[in-house]
Amino acid sequence: MAAALLGITLSQTPPCQAAQPVDTRDFTAMQALVKKTFKDEVTPFVKKYCQECHGNRRSKGGINYEVALRKPADPASSLRWRQALANVKAHDMPPEDADNQPTDAEREKFLEWIGLIKYAGPKDPGAFVIRRLTKVEYGNTLHDLLGVDPKVADELPDEVFGEGYMNTLSPMQTEQYLGIANEVLNRVLAPQDAPPTEVQRRLLGDTPKPGTDERAAARDAARALARSAYRRPASEAELDVLAGVYDLGRQNKLAYPVAMRLMLKAVLVSPQFLFITPAKEAVAGQKIVPLDDYQLASRLSYLLWATMPDAELAALADENKLHEPAVLKAQVQRLLADKRSRALFDGFGAQWLGVGELKNQTFDPAKFPQMTGEMRAAMYDEARLFFDSVVRENRSVVGFVESDYTFLNGTLAALYGLEKTVTGKEMRKVKLTNANRGGILGMPGILATTSFPNRTSPVRRGVWVLEQVLGEKVPPAPANVPALEKQDQKKVANLTLRQRTELHRTDSVCANCHKILDPIGFGLENFDAIGQWRDQDDAGGKIDAVGELPGGKHFTTPKELKTIIAARKDDLARNLTEKLLAYALCRQLEGYDEIVVDQLMETIAKDGHRIQPLIAEIVTSYPFLNQRIQ
Repeated sequence: MAAALLGITLSQTPPCQAAQPVDTRDFTAMQALVKKTFKDEVTPFVKKYCQECHGNRRSKGGINYEVALRKPADPASSLRWRQALANVKAHDMPPEDADNQPTDAEREKFLEWIGLIKYAGPKDPGAFVIRRLTKVEYGNTLHDLLGVDPKVADELPDEVFGEGYMNTLSPMQTEQYLGIANEVLNRVLAPQDAPPTEVQRRLLGDTPKPGTDERAAARDAARALARSAYRRPASEAELDVLAGVYDLGRQNKLAYPVAMRLMLKAVLVSPQFLFITPAKEAVAGQKIVPLDDYQLASRLSYLLWATMPDAELAALADENKLHEPAVLKAQVQRLLADKRSRALFDGFGAQWLGVGELKNQTFDPAKFPQMTGEMRAAMYDEARLFFDSVVRENRSVVGFVESDYTFLNGTLAALYGLEKTVTGKEMRKVKLTNANRGGILGMPGILATTSFPNRTSPVRRGVWVLEQVLGEKVPPAPANVPALEKQDQKKVANLTLRQRTELHRTDSVCANCHKILDPIGFGLENFDAIGQWRDQDDAGGKIDAVGELPGGKHFTTPKELKTIIAARKDDLARNLTEKLLAYALCRQLEGYDEIVVDQLMETIAKDGHRIQPLIAEIVTSYPFLNQRIQ
């Protein structure tokens, strides 16, 4: 019965302030130009070279450009244009045997046109994602609200990377949340007839004295409790729900403290606690509104700390000051300086670098007995501490690639050949003298995540660098390309891994992509599958790390490869900006977001692409501060 009283009552909350007009003459003029260019240039190109195989009559690979041509700025079309850009750039499309082939000049023009489609749509901040707290956020919030160990949430399933943020609850999850709520209350509340605990008095107040209005006291307590637990003031309708739970307890002869316990349980399993929800409903007819300060406080706190806003953020929201740019940027600096900002790595950094699943990755125990639980934990901590140092010391994003230090303990030092100088279990900052190391490209944990269980994968490593470091889109491999293990083993018995991999490039379908990604992977072949340095591959052949990237950039060692990649400052910064903005908004980037990224790039370039200004600019950006009304 108590559960039946719970529900989101957002539709009954008062309206918030309207946003200011967002259109500008420059943006409108660019829209008109792009629409004309799309009609005159892009549409004829697609119809001539793409539509025969990817239209309504034939949709090879499940790709149809008909809708994208009719609605080029629609978010659903963005994937199609990204695919087109990647395939045309790599010369994968049109296929080599197609009768019609665009000239190089036509390809270049097409790529330029596709890059301007972002101007075809309206100035749109996107919707505010009302999402469920992640497992980590839920545990941290219980800790900050009630003082319990965050591990109380360990029984919840882990989130699946790439699935996006969840906004539903299954019956099984509801049961899990109810079980955790019971466990938490048993830990923090006193048994019936025992003196109340400090947490009990802070959240629920004292039992009213005889003769006072107990229901009024319960409602006052509910108001204060909901302000903390919901991360915003509760509406009167929401307070009615909580008061109804209290009434239900009293009607069933429960003593005042026990009825209040029931109300607290209702709060802990309510959508308003489990989800990040707005404080106010927009006025009917409005299309774009600013986030209220309570939404902003939660969005910022869960981004950088993975937990509820603290007292200072909550007070600024109550005073309606948090949305002021100077105030907001000052709060970014404060939150980043706090040890809780480690959550930015655990939530974003680990996913970006790919080390989040390292603990579950399989390695051949016969070839790599070093991959113990301690080694995997040290690999993760190296990446975390390095990421944290770049953020705390406000280094340039280039520092992620080029660096002369890392963090090691005795376990991990063995992979660096430094086991004689670094001992013990404690991670510490270590100056590196080998320039092939340093930065994420020479980090064992990352090299391990891009390997197979028993060998390296130059292709995986090349794709990882292109997509995760430089932000390029690599088309998926054709379905009929065999893995190296499927090659005729007699024919390849005397070939190195590089020679075997290069066999793919004899296939015209594979050549265009592999000529870009293979050299990068080969440039890292001196590192084995778990990141140890080697001079010979598994077959005994000498490692050949020589390569050339587009533009005539030659390299012979991982050090020289890192230098080439680090020189692409704008690409490094744009990639990190796009990924971090998407993480901050809890959604994929689309349409107008690309223009926002352009603006962010101009600003952070003036400050040397440093990480703290990048984060501050994201937090004060148009899509972070505003929302489209669904």
